[in-house]
Amino acid sequence: MRPFLISFLCLTTTVWLACRPDPGGDPLSGGEPLSGGELTVFDTASTAFGRSAPTLPVAELRQVNLGNKLFNTNWVIAPSSTTKFDGLGPLFNRVSCSGCHLRDGRGRAPSGPDEAPESMLIRLSVPGEDQHGGPEPHPMYGGQLQDRAIPGVRAEARIEIHWIEQPGTYPDGTQYSLREPDIRLIDLAHGPLGDDTMMSMRVAPAVFGGGLLEAIPESELARVADPDDLDGDGISGRLNRVWDLERGAMSTGRFGWKAGVPTLRQQNASAFAGDIGIISTLVPVTDITSHQESLLEDVMSGGDPELDNHFLDRLTFYTQTLAVPARRDVDDPRARRGETLFADIGCASCHLPAVITGNDHPIPQLRNQTIHPYTDLLLHDMGEALADQRPEFVATGNEWRTPPLWGLGLIPVVNGHSELLHDGRARSIEEAVLWHGGEAEASKDRFTELDASDRDALLTFLASL
Repeated sequence: MRPFLISFLCLTTTVWLACRPDPGGDPLSGGEPLSGGELTVFDTASTAFGRSAPTLPVAELRQVNLGNKLFNTNWVIAPSSTTKFDGLGPLFNRVSCSGCHLRDGRGRAPSGPDEAPESMLIRLSVPGEDQHGGPEPHPMYGGQLQDRAIPGVRAEARIEIHWIEQPGTYPDGTQYSLREPDIRLIDLAHGPLGDDTMMSMRVAPAVFGGGLLEAIPESELARVADPDDLDGDGISGRLNRVWDLERGAMSTGRFGWKAGVPTLRQQNASAFAGDIGIISTLVPVTDITSHQESLLEDVMSGGDPELDNHFLDRLTFYTQTLAVPARRDVDDPRARRGETLFADIGCASCHLPAVITGNDHPIPQLRNQTIHPYTDLLLHDMGEALADQRPEFVATGNEWRTPPLWGLGLIPVVNGHSELLHDGRARSIEEAVLWHGGEAEASKDRFTELDASDRDALLTFLASL
């Protein structure tokens, strides 16, 4: 088995137990509710993903409040009397961060062709690499398809999502059905994309817990990586190496579906530019190609930059200090049985249960926290069925970053749906497991071979996270 991220992680009758002794010196048992360490909140309502770290000093709550306002504010067209929040577009996907990440949570895909995308987008690229080794943007449409535009400007396209059902059967005869998206782009503003265009449908992930993931030492991520599968377990996770705009150098990717972004600050600035059409000093250009510039030269700007550094800093602080909801039902015998099965069938090889954050993050509350995100933040080959065939820096078209599982069971409560995976194709935790392939094929097969009671136990455990 691959090593866990913390050297003192103990295997017991449950999947994982961080060996943090109780007063009697015995390891914790029956699961650990403190998913985010001291940044854990006990909230099971629709507000569960939007709570800030309970350990923040009162003096810093003003930063949190401003960051929260920025996250939820609808940006408007320039010029406007609202000079601090104008400059929308001219091309965009949504008018606010919360437009995709409702209640700091997870987006969903359209249910069919008659529903417009509200919290998903389409990445675009063509063969080749940009100057930093990232995806080469489409020459006419850029790196992201914007399906909305300000008045007087034509949106790049209308996105229709059609679903194709794929029936399947468990070895015990139980039937199931999976679905995959068929993406159709209607009314393309600048003509056909071209046969060499690579498209990737991406649903907005949940925001909470990002600061803790950012605080995991790079050395720990590198230590658990096994790109050549030297231990022969069939798992070959590896780091993505991406361009860090602030450092002007390559760095370890952590955020995004393919770990294509190194920091939350860069993630926030990039999303403002690509999703809302708002520039900052960190990302001073929007996703407008040289072909489009001549068409949009008369569009008014909201300033240079439109998102100033003070606002970007506060937004970043807000996203860094969002707390993690506690795990629930830790003493439920069925969930504990599922926890054991999670380890037995190999899920914990990629969804690592525990890690300790480093001691050098700028925010003291994020340092030295024992957390349970159930991710290694590494790239894994997930097989042809999930492949988008679109490289992103080191990541190949078959590779995806292991997504964190904390808060998994609260998505229906916070966001009103249970859709999972990068494109929202999975309508439940069960469907998400059944889509696993590549390095996870063996674990998926072991899941399907469990009897119905054990499958239910494992899903009960996942829903408790």
